[in-house]
Amino acid sequence: MSGPAPLDAARVRALALDEGDELRSFRTQFSMPRGTGGEELTYLCGNSLGLAPLAARARVLEELDDWERLGVRGHEQGRRAWVGYAERLAPSLAQLAGALPGEVVAMNSLTVNLHLLLASFYRPTGTRFRILIEAGAFPSDRHLVTSQIRWHGLDPATALIELAPRPGAELLRMEDVEARIGAAGTSLALVLWPGVQYRTGQAFELAPIVRSAHRVGAMAGFDLAHAIGNVPLALHDSGADFAAWCSYKYLNCGPGAIAGAFVHQRHGDDARVPRLSGWWGSNPATRFRMGSEFELTPGAAGWQLSNPPILSAAPLFASLELFAAAGMERLRAKSLQLTAFLHDTLLAACAGEIEIITPADPRQRGCQLSVRVLGGNERARQIFTALERRGVIGDWREPDTIRLAPVPLYNSYLDAWRAAEQLAASLRDGRAPGR
Repeated sequence: MSGPAPLDAARVRALALDEGDELRSFRTQFSMPRGTGGEELTYLCGNSLGLAPLAARARVLEELDDWERLGVRGHEQGRRAWVGYAERLAPSLAQLAGALPGEVVAMNSLTVNLHLLLASFYRPTGTRFRILIEAGAFPSDRHLVTSQIRWHGLDPATALIELAPRPGAELLRMEDVEARIGAAGTSLALVLWPGVQYRTGQAFELAPIVRSAHRVGAMAGFDLAHAIGNVPLALHDSGADFAAWCSYKYLNCGPGAIAGAFVHQRHGDDARVPRLSGWWGSNPATRFRMGSEFELTPGAAGWQLSNPPILSAAPLFASLELFAAAGMERLRAKSLQLTAFLHDTLLAACAGEIEIITPADPRQRGCQLSVRVLGGNERARQIFTALERRGVIGDWREPDTIRLAPVPLYNSYLDAWRAAEQLAASLRDGRAPGR
């Protein structure tokens, strides 16, 4: 493993890059976690839970104040009237999703939204009934898909296709995704694909997947939990039929926060598309007449079931204001440089001890790097624990991978340097005999 010299040079570069970072002031608008002694921790876990914007507390307290002050009148008279609350989030969400405002909606949680969307877009027939996902998909997505298949009286053993990387590889090739879609042909009803694969951090271009699915007559939907707020998206232009995401990772909305969904305009404005309905998806102009007939709200908002959880949605206003001020183009530019800096510093400082399974090509990744610690599960687990003791917060994925995500909104180049320095120190301290 390399000695301290590469780290010394990297620290000098980190300080220079931070000095020239035009987005560095955004860090001061987040609450940085601290250790038991009050020291600031090095937090590289925004891929799992984003940090709290300082303004989020004020936004939640404002809603609590309106509830206490106004009671039910808060629906119309609150500072941000609760009727229409989710709709006012749509323009900013649309910017991040690359969508039209009417194509997005803040509602529910991620898996609930995917179930609602599959109720509309997974309509199996006798010959077209299969769903394609990636092998090793996030467990909730696999549970979702297999339960949908069984709900329709089908068997996942025949209806579920799971595409794995080539033997010996960690990453999927786009040509293999497109080829598998083509091979499934008219038996394929739906492709449900990640924008960024949660374990490897591999980012996918959505448009080729959509084109391949549509070419065989299938629907194309996406789980964007690890993509929105992380990589640029163009859902409308890609032609994707639907998508869903959570808001507690890169959108910094808090644990279990309100999620979001996208439905392409061609479906959202089509009342013939079947759906599971609730009263909040009905026309706002007639919703409170309490009629027995459902008058559909056009767009993604027509998939709403109930009025939004205000206290859960309030932090999203605070976070989206920061995204608007920073701009996704500037955030992506910093993300590319910051992630590359962490990537190169890790490899220089920990040579021979780790491998990074996330794509080296910046176009195929966001800000997450998945670092495999060599030497087996037990050693890797010990290194992760040691890293946490040293004040670096990442997260762990079995059997041997530490995920580190330098988020451009609030992480610095010095954060990235510290993570590499402390991982190198943990590896030195935990080196197995004979290594």
